[in-house]
Amino acid sequence: MRIITLNANGIRAAARKGFFDWLDTQQADFVCIQETKAQIHQLEDEVFHPAGFHCHYHDAEKKGYSGVALYSRHEPDQVIAGIDWPEFDIEGRWLQVDVGDLSVVSLYLPSGTSKEERQAFKIQCLDHFGVMLQEIAQRGRDYVICGDWNIAHTELDLKNWKANRKNSGFLPEERAWLDDVFGDWGWADAFRQVEPGPDHYTWWSNRGRAWDNNVGWRIDYQVINQSLAPRVVGAGIYKDARFSDHAPLIIDYDYPL
Repeated sequence: MRIITLNANGIRAAARKGFFDWLDTQQADFVCIQETKAQIHQLEDEVFHPAGFHCHYHDAEKKGYSGVALYSRHEPDQVIAGIDWPEFDIEGRWLQVDVGDLSVVSLYLPSGTSKEERQAFKIQCLDHFGVMLQEIAQRGRDYVICGDWNIAHTELDLKNWKANRKNSGFLPEERAWLDDVFGDWGWADAFRQVEPGPDHYTWWSNRGRAWDNNVGWRIDYQVINQSLAPRVVGAGIYKDARFSDHAPLIIDYDYPL
């Protein structure tokens, strides 16, 4: 089973840069997209409904903002848009499909870099999700929660960690929250099951030559139940073409569907 996640920074822009042509070569079972920045009526072109997939979108109420998508090769038993938290759901940040015993989620957690109010909302989201993740972990289902979590977990997960210790995305309280996610709360970082080393990033600033010099952050994850950790058989970050300021994260699982 192959699962791909990408923050597209505008799904229409990613399409123009060749994302869907590339996707057609990947034989993915599930594709999770964040920051679609489009309303569903703007995505009527067949390119946004690739053949062979059941395609679902959850838009933000604000035009040109946020939004998530999820494509599944397998017909879902259930599709869930949102988490019944209005402040979060109006921004289009959670989309889940259930296939058998497996739930796959496209998640876009807020960034706190734009202003203090957004960082406060981000922390509110982390508090809410902390409770939710602990509850989900007890459901007895297999979960793969994919997306842009907007936090680099450890010093290995961004190049300039010393200079960013006081910046949103690498704050001590954010990193401690991920410590809990990947610790007592029963979740695992799928990528780190097979790629423990440094210099693996999924986002690069558009300033300077961050992409050329690989000065990036690893803030996109596939977060899985601990029971799925032994089933991770491969992981990669696709950088041969650039569809966004993020790169696609590809994880392969030994998981029959």
